[in-house]
Amino acid sequence: MNNFNSPAEIIGSMISASKTKASMPLFKMIILGFIAGMFIALGGCAANVASHAVSDAGIAKLISGAIFPVGLMMIIVIGGELFTGNCLMITGIMDKQIKWYNACKNLLVVYFSNMLGGVFVALCAFCMGQFDMSGGLLGAYTIKIAVAKVNMGFGEALISGIFCNILVCAAVLMAAGARDIGGKLLGIFFPIFAFVISGFEHCVANMYYIPAGIAAATNGAYLDKAADVYGIFSESTASLGIGAFFGNLLPVTIGNIIGGAVFMGVLYYLAHIKLGNSGR
Repeated sequence: MNNFNSPAEIIGSMISASKTKASMPLFKMIILGFIAGMFIALGGCAANVASHAVSDAGIAKLISGAIFPVGLMMIIVIGGELFTGNCLMITGIMDKQIKWYNACKNLLVVYFSNMLGGVFVALCAFCMGQFDMSGGLLGAYTIKIAVAKVNMGFGEALISGIFCNILVCAAVLMAAGARDIGGKLLGIFFPIFAFVISGFEHCVANMYYIPAGIAAATNGAYLDKAADVYGIFSESTASLGIGAFFGNLLPVTIGNIIGGAVFMGVLYYLAHIKLGNSGR
């Protein structure tokens, strides 16, 4: 007996999951969205702690990539509603199992619930003094990441978002393909590992990274450290703010939707369900 599902069976399971998501009670949707945002933020938080003092950029990304997948692992195994993965609900729409309205409602509620979870972790990390680590270097590193994100061009952030959610949704699909927990964890790990190493933009992860940077920039010691170590001065950190936060989220979110819904949802539905007509 195979311990994995066929590609057509995987897409069939996404269609079934989309029906469950579309009919989920609102309060449950909010709770699971908050938890998922918190889990992704905790993965980002841990990755920053592990990599912040590593001077070699490649090794730092390698370390971050090895740690960050824990967020999606927790969501898949113990539950959570993640906006980027839920872009695969397009399969249920194409199969006429759910309506556009119900899918959009889920995505909207989950998106802002994810944001609440991410901002919550960012504020807690700042308030508990975690950014003091290494003489404030972690705080400076957090500022550096946020400044880089809010200063990305629209097109750059959009394309980065597309490729990010191709990999995130690949991880979700690969996890659905495994019938045991070990296979699910391995299926999640490698695509997320690749997305982090590549530096692609994930809207929910940025719901932690940018608010954490905004909070860190209110601390003069972290600002001084950022100037000394990274050459990031007040004119750069002045760009950090709520407007810049949403300015990054807009193209990244659009890119994530295109990558997840179009490149993964639509194309795989066409290949394995519409044209394949098997596995269900």
